[in-house]
Amino acid sequence: MTDNFNRRNFLKLSGAMLAAGTAGCAAGVTGSALAGSQSAAVATGLKAALPKAKGPRLVVVGGGTSGLTIAKYAKKEYPKFDVVLVEKRDMYASCFNSNMWYAGLIDLEFLANHSFMDAAVENGYIYFNATVIGLDRASRTLVTNEGDIGYDFLVVAPGISYDYDKIGVSDVGAQVALRQKYPGGFTSPTEHVTLNRKIREFEGGTFVQTVPNGNYRCLPGPYERACMIASVFKKNKIKGKVLVLDANPEITIKAKGFHAAFDELFKGIVEWKPNSAVTGVDVDKRVIKTEFDSYSFDDAAIYANVRGSTLIEHLGLMDPASGQKEAAIDQIRYSLKGDDHVFVSGDSRPHPYSKSANTSNTEGKYVAKVLAARAQGKEIAWTSPRTVCYSMVNADPMEAISVDAGYVLNKEGTAVGGFSPDTKMFDNRDGAKGKAALEWARGIYRDLFAA
Repeated sequence: MTDNFNRRNFLKLSGAMLAAGTAGCAAGVTGSALAGSQSAAVATGLKAALPKAKGPRLVVVGGGTSGLTIAKYAKKEYPKFDVVLVEKRDMYASCFNSNMWYAGLIDLEFLANHSFMDAAVENGYIYFNATVIGLDRASRTLVTNEGDIGYDFLVVAPGISYDYDKIGVSDVGAQVALRQKYPGGFTSPTEHVTLNRKIREFEGGTFVQTVPNGNYRCLPGPYERACMIASVFKKNKIKGKVLVLDANPEITIKAKGFHAAFDELFKGIVEWKPNSAVTGVDVDKRVIKTEFDSYSFDDAAIYANVRGSTLIEHLGLMDPASGQKEAAIDQIRYSLKGDDHVFVSGDSRPHPYSKSANTSNTEGKYVAKVLAARAQGKEIAWTSPRTVCYSMVNADPMEAISVDAGYVLNKEGTAVGGFSPDTKMFDNRDGAKGKAALEWARGIYRDLFAA
């Protein structure tokens, strides 16, 4: 990838993030509240049923790619850590690779046959099944529905939430109806189950897939899903089309490869409409509104803009100036501004990195090193995460495209400045990359759950 390409695409993404920020509602936590508050909830005094820590206690909130990586590798980097992973789910299922399930290329077991308990046992930490309800930073206490947990270091990695206000759906009742009837499919596993059923049972007409602007989770994901749905329609001779309403002026990543798939594989099935940001949805009438047009649909996956998880805001860790309501952390060290004992990682962080599995996995290994160094009174040099991502564009035969991206810091060394010169785009689809997509996923699973 050339330097011009790096700058152009990075600035395009940054500009989209800025535009998204100006369109949203005001943040719910003021700057003074963030700077001065040490508590999002007072500790209850009821202690969680955990053994006494045998070393510095590191509590990791969130059992997604980032949290699982940090729990494992922080223990490896500094064995004295007493690591507790707090996760509200009792069953794991990944968002990454879920699009392939819709086209029948993998089964549900591929996504979900992984155990939090096994990961904890294999890697020497504790899995604690509980929901976080508050944080008392003054006493370094995490408050959960299963009791309070004291910590020496805390990592909050809760992922994303949808920001329906930014697509013109502000009424809470309408948001609930939209989320349940036409889920975006980029957060909870139950969304994937619903979408898989919708695709299997679709009898014809228009299936809408929206693409938000800003730095949303899995930039190529909506386009890949459009290809997988189109593959099902094509195979089963369903008289329908996939209407891709894209808020962006161009496909956000791997544009050449996706355009080729739309034009060569799914002509007449996939219809891509750029500059089509959603401004409203009438759930009952099944109509999506954009700035210039309205579109009727028979079914849909309506992917709203994303924001940092609402947990970040509830715990008082959100940057009120962030257009996507992300965490107020140092971009180099990941620690909360004003609190060196609290860290935020994964998709709630403010970096312009891709919000994707490989990014979170490689980033998590760096954050684990930062934590290990901090526990010993040291600091380490920044290292870039890596964004290796495969997108399946054809189900029969199985073919994919891919990207391999790195990042560099700005001249001051204080924030991420853009893509690294060695970033490469592989837009020519083929079967080798299709097979590699499955092996890539298996590799991530092994890294998260095995020793």
